[in-house]
Amino acid sequence: MADNRADTRVSMRTPLARVKGLGASGHGVEHWWIHRMTAVSNIPLIISFVIIIAALAGSSYEEAIAIISHPLIAIILILAVLSVTNHMRLGMQIVIEDYVHDKGPKIAAVIANNFYAVIVGVACLYAILKVSLGRILV
Repeated sequence: MADNRADTRVSMRTPLARVKGLGASGHGVEHWWIHRMTAVSNIPLIISFVIIIAALAGSSYEEAIAIISHPLIAIILILAVLSVTNHMRLGMQIVIEDYVHDKGPKIAAVIANNFYAVIVGVACLYAILKVSLGRILV
């Protein structure tokens, strides 16, 4: 026999929230999706990076500066740095969240991971911009 009474349980969630079912964190698969997207974007960016570095192998300093100063090359290098550092940050965050069980060290490790990724990214971006804009600004 079916129970046709109305559901009388009190819930703070809206009907939309109940339907979406984003889980305990409230973020759903956003973290997973961004990590996969950066992985996919890293493929052509790293291939381009390797080709650029291979092209610089036998060149003089002036030729290397001229190659890196080209706007398309600088943009590819900047995109590679942004994608790789973000992918690195997300990957390490997954490892930290899975294997560090105490709340205090976990929070400290995630914060340190974020700072490390930002420092590495900013240092790389500074180097690329300094080399690529060096001829213009001097």
